[in-house]
Amino acid sequence: MSSRTLLGFDYGRKRIGIAVGQEITHTAQGLTTLACTNGPDWDRIGQLLNEWRPQLLVVGMPHNMDDRPHPLQHEVKAFGDQLAERYNLPIEWMDERLSSVEAEAQLANGTKSRQRKQDKAEIDKLAAQIILQSWLNIN
Repeated sequence: MSSRTLLGFDYGRKRIGIAVGQEITHTAQGLTTLACTNGPDWDRIGQLLNEWRPQLLVVGMPHNMDDRPHPLQHEVKAFGDQLAERYNLPIEWMDERLSSVEAEAQLANGTKSRQRKQDKAEIDKLAAQIILQSWLNIN
């Protein structure tokens, strides 16, 4: 059984949700959400990679429900390619269709306060967790 540590990413133009997971337990948990002011915060991403020392990165790839290309696909691909190049780590792509909708529903159904249900950063972090957990569930 593999015991790799993984980081999962939910890329967005304004925020990037990040989750951490373990193959040995097949579990993922939301880690943080980084604000994007002039592109990804590569310094903070590097700090997280140094802290968690993942062996694999999982990036959510957006798809439209009808399988037409999503407008962010090229940006997400460029982000994932930069991750791989900057940190010399393998990238896996995961269909992130409806991950943010599921994250919003989980927050709405949970015991979180109303303010946190509306918190976009919390939604992005949970979406990254859902993306990574989905990857773990099928691998």
